Amino acid sequence: MKKSAFDIESQQENLTSKVVVGLERISEVFKALLWDQAKATGLSPIQIQILVFVTYHKPELCKVSYLAQEFNVTKPTISDAVRVLLLKGLVEKKDAGQDSRSYIIGLTESGHQIVTGIEQFAAPVSSQVEKMSAEQLSSIYKSLADLIYQLNRSGVLSVQRTCYLCNFYENQEDGHYCHFLKQKLMETEIRIDCPEFESKPS
Repeated sequence: MKKSAFDIESQQENLTSKVVVGLERISEVFKALLWDQAKATGLSPIQIQILVFVTYHKPELCKVSYLAQEFNVTKPTISDAVRVLLLKGLVEKKDAGQDSRSYIIGLTESGHQIVTGIEQFAAPVSSQVEKMSAEQLSSIYKSLADLIYQLNRSGVLSVQRTCYLCNFYENQEDGHYCHFLKQKLMETEIRIDCPEFESKPS
């Protein structure tokens, strides 16, 4: 049987295990930072994530069903979080058009004000990343973009808005090309969260 990446012996012998454990440590950092922010604001981590997501994404993505996929939780979990945010006056329901069973989640003025503070929860990570060289950042970013794409393809990540999965993207012989922007893309211009993302036809 294949050894676990968390097996100490495996970590010393296998670079893949070291990378997996390293990524797990970083994920724990984000969890800790989110919980610190949650305790300071009286919000739960998922409520914070919803507020930040709604701030920066187009309205059609700000629905319970999509948010459940985005954060890999159940729809009732999102619904409960949204219910509390509604009670706190931080979000409001907006008409979703023809579908009367669905609604769009939008921020209230109070919601915008609180996001100004809570969206900086990742600042300690950003401050360390900023110290890296351009070459280091480029290498890390390419590796992360490739990993996210492969995790999506294997079904581990359910929703991603990366170039590799976009209908506008084409991998040409001389590099990456975006038909929406009508231009070639450098490796560092590949987007992980693109506002113009359009899923490829199935």
